[in-house]
Amino acid sequence: MARHYAQSRAFSLILRRMRAPLIVLIIAYAISILGFVLIPGMDDQGQPWRMGFFHAFYVVSYTATTIGFGELPFAFTNGQRFWALATIYITVISWLYAIGTILTLIQDPALKRTLTENRFANHVRNMRQPFYIVCGYGDTGTQVVKALTQRETPAVVIDIRPERIDMLLLDELRIYIPGLCADAGEPNILRAAGLNSPYCIGLLALTDDDHSNLEIAITSKLLNPNLPIICRAESKDTQANMASFGTDHIINPYDAFAEQLAIALHSPAMHLIFEWLTQHTHEALFNCTEPPHGPWIICGYGRFGKAVEKYLQFEGIPTTIIEADPEKTGCEGRCIRGRGTEAVTLRAADIDKAVGIIAGTDDDANNLSILMTARDLNPNIYTVVRQNRRSNSIIFDAADVNLVMQYSIILSLKIQALLTSPLLSDFLRLARRNDNSWAKAVTDKLRTLADNTVPSIWTVCIDEQTSPTLVEAINQNEDMRLGHLTSDPRNKNKQLNCLPLLLKRGDTLLLLPQVEDRIENGDQILFCGREKCSRLMAWTQQNYNALRYIITGQNRPDGHIWRWFAKRQR
Repeated sequence: MARHYAQSRAFSLILRRMRAPLIVLIIAYAISILGFVLIPGMDDQGQPWRMGFFHAFYVVSYTATTIGFGELPFAFTNGQRFWALATIYITVISWLYAIGTILTLIQDPALKRTLTENRFANHVRNMRQPFYIVCGYGDTGTQVVKALTQRETPAVVIDIRPERIDMLLLDELRIYIPGLCADAGEPNILRAAGLNSPYCIGLLALTDDDHSNLEIAITSKLLNPNLPIICRAESKDTQANMASFGTDHIINPYDAFAEQLAIALHSPAMHLIFEWLTQHTHEALFNCTEPPHGPWIICGYGRFGKAVEKYLQFEGIPTTIIEADPEKTGCEGRCIRGRGTEAVTLRAADIDKAVGIIAGTDDDANNLSILMTARDLNPNIYTVVRQNRRSNSIIFDAADVNLVMQYSIILSLKIQALLTSPLLSDFLRLARRNDNSWAKAVTDKLRTLADNTVPSIWTVCIDEQTSPTLVEAINQNEDMRLGHLTSDPRNKNKQLNCLPLLLKRGDTLLLLPQVEDRIENGDQILFCGREKCSRLMAWTQQNYNALRYIITGQNRPDGHIWRWFAKRQR
């Protein structure tokens, strides 16, 4: 439907713009042909002769298009030659008018946009792989699309800013990603992007505007209620609105960072677990200084400042707010008017007694100025800064900040975790219920899994499609344990260097399952460890001989014929 809509728009636009030139050409040709038919001529015998419509059309055609000129089929009379002169001027001027209109139409932005939408819809319609629709190609969208292409997962991008679509074309991505400059909130645009395609497996609303994300979410849920939707929202009202009609995942970057900061204060080891399991694979393990307990200063009381204050108060941390416009932001209690870039303002907030400061304004230059001034007054203070633009990463790295909040990274990592390992969010939610000693034991295990680099995360599903060997063994009443799956198929007495994080069976979740735990048909198990462990595990899941070796220690040729003989001997 979206394809036909785009085609009809293009066809209608061309007809509207070319209507006048076509009418002029038709009239010019009609008058010229009629003149040649009515004006009498003379044949080669000197007898009166009149040109037929076919000959007249033929003469006008090659004359009007300036291909050439010839007096056919007989030499013209003076009257016919006079009319030929008139025909040349009439038709050539008409053609110049028509060609000028065509050139103008080709350069018309509306036609270009319509043809681009048509090509985009045709490309999406021909996609035969599962893909995601990404609405918004800002900092967050860029990182999410890059991560998807690294996993060979196609995506379709929509952004209202043309410069971002240009960047999509310039980015060196592993696979081609079609992009369209349009308003993703329009139903026809979402349909053209494949919203109702059977290959569309999810939609990500990541624009910079909460209202746009809300429109995208509502439109998507109405047109395709079963499609999973992940939305970015920065205000509480938008979050509540999205949740009211069943948006699958709503991520507030400010709440997400404030929650991480609170976790770091409450349980530093738990904070490391969150960071390590949501970072990009193969990067060095993130390590940060433990945030101190005591008075904190928050500069900026916008959405970010309010979220941080809420979580710090929940942890029992006293805070002092510095805000340039307290009345506008609703800053009450211990609130000091100012920006925090001036030493006098920081002294009024008792910077010498504070253990930490958070520069949370929406201006990167001001945030860095706040930190530099604060360090001059209190060299030992713990620094947390909000980075608004990803392009300023070099400056923030040079500033040597204890903790940087870059919302695009927080969003992209959370989204990637939801897309690649849906069970990870369940694991992190259950992990928070444990104390710091439990978390420290887990971090010790994670540190040794992949030589101080971020481990790979994968999910094993015990089903016919991905684990046929395990399903067959379970159906034959074999006592299958988790240890069978984590055994090395090359040496059954050796366990793979991986850690089972979570076992999901129906609605039951088991945190850190052990090797002696039973596995059943339909189970989902979340693992982390070396990437090659997932490949070896897949061997056990799909190779009957490998699983037989792990269970019995016997290693013999395998295949349909051998299994048929084995069944006959039972």
